[in-house]
Amino acid sequence: MPTRILNGMGRTTLKMPQLGESVTEGTVDRWLKQEGDMVRRDEPIVEVVTDKVNAEIPSPFEGRLVRIDVQPGQTVPIGAALAEIEVEGATPATAPAAPAKPAEPAEPAEPRAEPPHAAATPAPATEHARVSPAVRKLVQDHDLDLSQIAGSGPGGRVTREDVQAYLASKPAPAAAAAPAAPRTGERGDEIVRISAVRRQIAEHMVRSVSTSPHAWSLREVDVTKLQAYREANKDEFSQRYGFPLSYVPFFVQIVSDALLKNLYLNSTWTDEGIVLHHFVNMGIAVALPDALIVPVIKDADLMGFTDLAHAINDIANRARNKQLKPEDVRGGTFTLNNTGAFGSVAGQSIINQPQAAILSTESIRKRPVVVNDEIVIRPIMNLTMSFDHRIVDGLAASRFINDVSKAIEDWSPASLKL
Repeated sequence: MPTRILNGMGRTTLKMPQLGESVTEGTVDRWLKQEGDMVRRDEPIVEVVTDKVNAEIPSPFEGRLVRIDVQPGQTVPIGAALAEIEVEGATPATAPAAPAKPAEPAEPAEPRAEPPHAAATPAPATEHARVSPAVRKLVQDHDLDLSQIAGSGPGGRVTREDVQAYLASKPAPAAAAAPAAPRTGERGDEIVRISAVRRQIAEHMVRSVSTSPHAWSLREVDVTKLQAYREANKDEFSQRYGFPLSYVPFFVQIVSDALLKNLYLNSTWTDEGIVLHHFVNMGIAVALPDALIVPVIKDADLMGFTDLAHAINDIANRARNKQLKPEDVRGGTFTLNNTGAFGSVAGQSIINQPQAAILSTESIRKRPVVVNDEIVIRPIMNLTMSFDHRIVDGLAASRFINDVSKAIEDWSPASLKL
């Protein structure tokens, strides 16, 4: 639909943005503005989630939000129309994914003072009408026929209120009533709603395992020298820069060097061939209360240690505060996962598509080991790696993880790239 010019004002379309490689769709989590609200250019307008990121999308225009096309909980493909914004002097826009009615004015926000079934002649829904996952689950839980429910949303879309009104008008048998969730301390089952971001993560993990034949490797590493340096310098570092000195920037430098020596670990499988990346964009897995996000440090192999530490701290904080931008999760060539921060000693991570491998640094534990035929106590860490067996065989994986292990065990202050 081209932009429509009305009394000197034009309407332009806000579309679902591309939020990372291999991402084909996104889910609207919540609207930060409502129909009729004024929005400024670059002001966050909607929160969108995918398996890679939970991001606030800024408005590319200044104007009035006149129509919301995608409701919270709905999943739509990249490029689909999310909303219309009325702007002054807008130029014609390209057609959105779904056509609208050009001759009709924007629909007003649906009133909430009375139930939807009181609206005049609502449109009947079809089995293929767009409904949110929450509404679809409600219909399935009550074994309802969606085509029998009148939809009062835009385009005849069935809303949660429509389903609830339909249920209220048709008393269900006592046996069909859903049991109430148990209160705290009571025995029984409780249903926890699956969030949009958790559903996206689940789908991405299934796709990854079904796409790449995962192989796995584990290596024990003595971190005596690196641990001693960090312990001696962490207080001064924290006072000087204002954030803790973690092991992550050390590992990023070490892994980046090893990747450039073992390019098949820093590659991507395509139909045309294996793409070897002669640079390192390091994905850093960041755990959130209900999700896992992998922002990317671009050109990590070129960064000095202090700049790298600042970049990792910054991007982790922005991930936790939902301040990542779409470009922050794009272009990763390899992923580093610091599962040791949560006490893990070994685990098999799932590859972050379309990368070739993911390396996890596990927790450091004091253990008895044999050194020069003597039993001594040393801080030992496990390195675990999952890799795409289409690209990497055991020999190449062993060479890479050997390079990483040796660099950690032989580490010295001279190893730092400043």
